[in-house]
Amino acid sequence: MRHFGHIAAAVRGELFYREPVEFDAGSPAPVLAAALGATLYSPATRPRLADDVLKQAARGVVSMVLCLEDSIDDAEVPAAEENLVRQFADLDGRGVEPPLLFIRVREPGQITDLVRRLGPSVRLLSGFVLPKFTRERGVPFMEALTKAESLAGRRLFAMPVLESPELLHLETRQEALLGVARTVETYRDRVLALRLGVTDFCSAYGLRRAPDMTAYDVHIVADVIAAVVNVLGRADGTGFVVTGPVWEYFRRQERIFKPQLRRSPFLEGRVDKLRTALIEHDLDGLLREIELDRANGLLGKTCIHPSHVPPVHALSVVSHEEYSDAQDILRPERGGGGVLRSSYTNKMNEVKPHRAWAERTLRRAEVFGVANEDIGFVDLLAASVAE
Repeated sequence: MRHFGHIAAAVRGELFYREPVEFDAGSPAPVLAAALGATLYSPATRPRLADDVLKQAARGVVSMVLCLEDSIDDAEVPAAEENLVRQFADLDGRGVEPPLLFIRVREPGQITDLVRRLGPSVRLLSGFVLPKFTRERGVPFMEALTKAESLAGRRLFAMPVLESPELLHLETRQEALLGVARTVETYRDRVLALRLGVTDFCSAYGLRRAPDMTAYDVHIVADVIAAVVNVLGRADGTGFVVTGPVWEYFRRQERIFKPQLRRSPFLEGRVDKLRTALIEHDLDGLLREIELDRANGLLGKTCIHPSHVPPVHALSVVSHEEYSDAQDILRPERGGGGVLRSSYTNKMNEVKPHRAWAERTLRRAEVFGVANEDIGFVDLLAASVAE
């Protein structure tokens, strides 16, 4: 699979200076962590889940979470588990590579139980999402995952969700964060990425952000995001990929980049389809939040609606300017440091302070590609939606 792989090769050639690389479930963990992109959540109760997974893969989704936790009623869990086992067997019989698939469980015992019940179709499973992760809850989850790997005979990843009140409340935050840090460090090889449960953070204070506000406008939430990145997202080799919070809204909104969309070269014959697709979903707040995610050290995003996937991926592509700056900074002859003018002659690139940024940018360029000089977000989004 690859990002933008659902777009025709000729169109990709027009969009990209450097196309995204191909990867699969067996690729190195750093590649997969960077490539998660918009991770689409789906309740495990859906009766045609296998069809849904392949449909979304054909539209550009590369990672999905099949949820047994908050998205379904407590009473539905046994039936949802049975449905998952059936749907994995269905997928396994189709001979088509699905996206990276993760199961969001409630309790550690579900991990080993589901691996046993999945049988041969466990080969399609990339790992588990672990809710309300703290040191106390996390250790049993990680021990269960270790056992499940032995049962499955293959690598399985964990994606802990940081959403517990202990991480939010000021008096317990430091101890809780350091406890999480010790736990994920112990199991570093099995932790693919850390996910933020901002909805649960808001719930602790009876809050819900409006569609014109980002998570960063809710100061108590922005504060905990900053703390998580501070402790767990460092660029010194000790950090992990931390993914962006979920965007809850997909209602009608009329003000969605209409003038720019009309000018896109990839809209020929598809203007009405694209315009309708964008107008029917609220994008303004989402786009701002994606940009703020990256500015605050987050990569990828939790998504609960397919319409959110193309914007996340389009904004993850590295611009030609970013790529040029990153390459200049990382040239071998620049190893001693110094300052240089950017190739675009519009900024200062300081080699030592900007090195970590450059390394992260080239990692993102590998999996999301580098846009051609005259290609922007609207062009990438238009091509993604039009296919």
